[in-house]
Amino acid sequence: MDFQDYYKILSVAADADSETIKTAYRKLARKYHPDVSGHHETEEEFKQIAEAYEVLKDPNKRAQYNQSRESGEQADSQGDSGQQSPQSPCHQGRFSGFFSSIFGGAQQPEQGVMAEDSSACSATSKGQDIETDLQIFLEDTLTTTSKRISYSFPHRDGLGRTSQVTKILNVKIPQGAVDGQRIRLKGQGAQGLGDAPPGDLYLRIRLVPHSLFDIEAQDLTIIVPLAPWEAALGTSLELPTLSGKVKLQIPSNSQTGLRLRIKGHGLVHKGGQGDLYAVVKVVVPDSGSEEIRQYWQQQAGATAAGPRMEWRG
Repeated sequence: MDFQDYYKILSVAADADSETIKTAYRKLARKYHPDVSGHHETEEEFKQIAEAYEVLKDPNKRAQYNQSRESGEQADSQGDSGQQSPQSPCHQGRFSGFFSSIFGGAQQPEQGVMAEDSSACSATSKGQDIETDLQIFLEDTLTTTSKRISYSFPHRDGLGRTSQVTKILNVKIPQGAVDGQRIRLKGQGAQGLGDAPPGDLYLRIRLVPHSLFDIEAQDLTIIVPLAPWEAALGTSLELPTLSGKVKLQIPSNSQTGLRLRIKGHGLVHKGGQGDLYAVVKVVVPDSGSEEIRQYWQQQAGATAAGPRMEWRG
């Protein structure tokens, strides 16, 4: 089994911090998502990118992976514990066999699955249930959307011969879908033997991290970089949302961390739609040139009150 260099996949250094890793993943995820690229071939690249981020964003997984990477040896698989193998056709794992060789049962189905899941791979004539992940964008959750998916599973005919079957479906994703949500498609699993019914297909929704927005329950947040003069004087700007752009008025004397609420531009949920919060971040321009340094020196001399007035006794 080939070793996967997750740092190389995300094009980051081995000592990259979490913010660098997150930024790199977001750019690559949106570039290689099959819905964006228009090329089905990018699906495998997208899965590799998602797998790399899953490991490197988690300090514990990253430390375990680094040990394996430094030694050049894969960790022993935990698949011998008696649990269903991650590569079983009954559960098309979110990650590769390399991932399972290090983290073992980390990609097993979550507890609480329906009763038929637990018996889907037993020696019965009913077709196997299939579980697989479906990656969607935040924009896809605003309305009911249709996604084209493909998945494969082994099929045994009446003579006992086994072949690989691939299915292609157009699936409706409900409005307000959330990360981890499972969608059951009855009868779309593996074929049953003889006259037995087929199994079911379970899709687990996975939200692709957005390049601009972070999720807080049903709300979204976006960082709004401001130049010092924009923060001091106030300004009007066009703010991106999931459904377009809106006008946002920045009040004068704004400070880093100020949260401005834009109602109704968050995620859709049963009770309606969450809000979008614009979080101000004052960004000081590069003072590398002498002209800019002189400007800041003039401002320092002209300002009577400093930012630490409360420190004075």
